[in-house]
Formats: sequence, structure tokens, C-alpha cells
Amino acid sequence: MMVKLRTYFLTGFVICAPLAITIWLTLAFMNWVDSWVTPYIPDRYNPDNYLAVSVPGFGLLVALFLITLVGFLTANLVGRTVVGWGERLVGRMPLVRTLYTALKQIFETVFADHSSSFKTAALIEYPRKGLWSIALVATTAKGEIADAFHGREMIAVFLPPTPNPTSGFLIYVPKEDVRILDMRVEDAMKLIVSAGIVGPEGERTLTQAEASKLVETRAAAE
Repeated sequence: MMVKLRTYFLTGFVICAPLAITIWLTLAFMNWVDSWVTPYIPDRYNPDNYLAVSVPGFGLLVALFLITLVGFLTANLVGRTVVGWGERLVGRMPLVRTLYTALKQIFETVFADHSSSFKTAALIEYPRKGLWSIALVATTAKGEIADAFHGREMIAVFLPPTPNPTSGFLIYVPKEDVRILDMRVEDAMKLIVSAGIVGPEGERTLTQAEASKLVETRAAAE
């Protein structure tokens, strides 16, 4: 009886835990955006002042609308003129211009439609020969860095660590030493975050029967 109860509990945990964590992260992100945007919304337009309960995500919707509006206005001549004036103003600030220029180049490279940066997963030998690590292909070496290799084509790759992929290393690797993978970047990130537990085959959500079978198999092995 206790074995069955343990199996049922673990089965439910496998089903409920990912869902609960996803909901929690989504609400945490919405609340974080709301905390930044809502204080700047006039009281007469804030639904929290009219409703008995707070409306989560309203600040996020306003932020999405304003970002889209800025993109629309920038697409015309007047908008480009205003943006150009603002960038020239920022360009005169010694410390701010360096930070702004670097961040703008990163976002333009990552979000450009024609860009292939961070859209390809690969394997590189790191930290030594014979040991392979998953990396994301960023771009080819350019400018002074490319000249330093005397014509040898080098690939800039980002090596995210496990289990926190937000930090990592930028490594220049010879093109012939980079093994391009067919898997999607999302699948590669799953491998990294889960320390190899969740592979490309883990894309599909487990059914109730599959989850029960998985837990029973592990319980029997123990």
C-alpha cells in the first residue's frame, strides 16, 4: 500500500511540478513588469482603482503597447529623426554611450531577422581534448580579432554553464573544430539546464500513463 501511495505521489509530482513552476515564473515576471509600469499609469486609467481585485498583467500589456508604439513611430521619418537626435545626445555622455552602444549592438545582432547568432547549437572540445561541451554559435571573428589569427577562420561561441545558462564564456574556436548539431537551440538549453537529464526527446509532455510507468520503473530499480 505504501509503495502504491509513493508511486501515485511521485506521478502527481511529475505532472504538477513543471506546471506549478511555469505558472509561478510567469506570474513573477508579470508582477515584476507591473511594479515598474503601473506607478506611471494615471489613476483614472488604472483598473485597480475601479475593481475590487488587482488585475495582474495590466502593466505588462501597457509596456507591450508602448514598445510596439515606439517601433511604429520609429519606422517613419519623424520617429527616426527623434531617435537619431536622442542617440547623438547619448553619444556625448562618456560612460553612458559605451554601455548604450554595446547593448544596442547585442540586441540588434540577436533580434535581427537575417542574423544567425545563437540560433545554432554545436559541440566544442572543452575544457580539454576528448571532453565535449555544448555551445551556441554566435558569429565569425571580425575586425582586429580576425586579423590576430592571420586569416584562419574562427567562430565565436558562447559556452553556457550548468545549471545557470545566463553566465558563461566567450570562446573563439577554429571553424573545423566546431561540430554543428541538428538539434534546436531550445533542446540544447534543456540539456544544459537539466545537466543532461532532459534531451531532445523530452520535447513532448509525458502523459499520465507514461509518467506512472517512469516512476514505477525507477521505484522498482531502487
